[in-house]
Amino acid sequence: MKQPGQPFTIAVPQDVLDDLRRRIAATRWPRAPRGPDWELGASLPYMRRVADHWLNAYDWRAVEARLNRIPQRKVTVGGIGIHVFVEQGSGPAPTPIILTHGWPGSPIELMALVEPLAHPERFGGDVAEAFTVVVPSLPGCGFSDPPDEPITPQAIAGMWGELMGREFGFERYMAHGGDWGGVITSWMGVYRPPGLFGIHLNSATMPPHPSDQADLTPPEQAFADGRRNRTVGETAYQAIQGGKPLSLAYAQADSPVGLAAWILEKFHGWTIKGQEADPPFPLDELISNVMFYWLGDAQAMSWLYRFLVDGSSFRLAQGQKVAVPAGFCVFPNEMSAPPPEAWLRRSYDQVVRYTAAPAGGHFPGLEHPGLLVDEIRAFRRQLA
Repeated sequence: MKQPGQPFTIAVPQDVLDDLRRRIAATRWPRAPRGPDWELGASLPYMRRVADHWLNAYDWRAVEARLNRIPQRKVTVGGIGIHVFVEQGSGPAPTPIILTHGWPGSPIELMALVEPLAHPERFGGDVAEAFTVVVPSLPGCGFSDPPDEPITPQAIAGMWGELMGREFGFERYMAHGGDWGGVITSWMGVYRPPGLFGIHLNSATMPPHPSDQADLTPPEQAFADGRRNRTVGETAYQAIQGGKPLSLAYAQADSPVGLAAWILEKFHGWTIKGQEADPPFPLDELISNVMFYWLGDAQAMSWLYRFLVDGSSFRLAQGQKVAVPAGFCVFPNEMSAPPPEAWLRRSYDQVVRYTAAPAGGHFPGLEHPGLLVDEIRAFRRQLA
């Protein structure tokens, strides 16, 4: 493995953290309408608990220390400086894998996967199944530089191929992703950069071309109908982030609690939609995830939605398919209903593994990391 770019250590200046605390303490709180918590957006009582924890219990320096135990580099690809976690796997021949997050996730949602994938022998597994794990931050997220203008997931897919091939020098590697990470990983499967031999996804976001949707089976038709119904009331954010992201950015850049409310509402709605309970994730993990947006460029991350709104990032050409062997682990509480395997085969040419998890939502790296690790390992065995 090559060592491209420069070594990187996370060290946020203290004045940045002091300013953050001042802004949280000075939050101007809205009035919540009468009705069930979470029905009209982020719960006011919950967000007050988040702010109190952020001010009085959360320790970013401890998070820095934990993250800095994983080696990091800053590598320029496609003209953008990309922050990358790189954990060398155990044993003589670990399989390289790149893990890609989405929005409103960050590398934080993937950290629980790193050690079990890289060092299976520490968890009762076989060292022969080790991976060398590469976790980049998307442009604008955390410590990756933002692009100067909106950048497509297709372009990022090309950057990741360059990162894994030319920069790190991996001759054979896998890729995994969910949300935008699933879109980017799917485009990698379309473009087939040298060395990529398998992709694994926990969200299926690349539908077949409309002309390739003829003669749907009953399960496929039920999925297509149910998908539209399930997303009612859940996609307004896409129009805002894809159409007028700069207008939203003024509030996100000024108010950490406002940014957190915009993000954390999704951790509720895409995991336990319709329930009045708190999102089922530790506050420290959720706040660390928000920190990657506060310390980065939340607006630049939202630019990706321009290419969801116009459909160009989710649109295969007629007859086009993702050609690299693919594995799926889909979860029942996703914002969009998990597709049947037959539907996936219309846009993924080689579906070699399909697992429907019994529980979980959009953020399995935080909610069910053990299952996701097991599925990635099992998919790798099927490609051997």
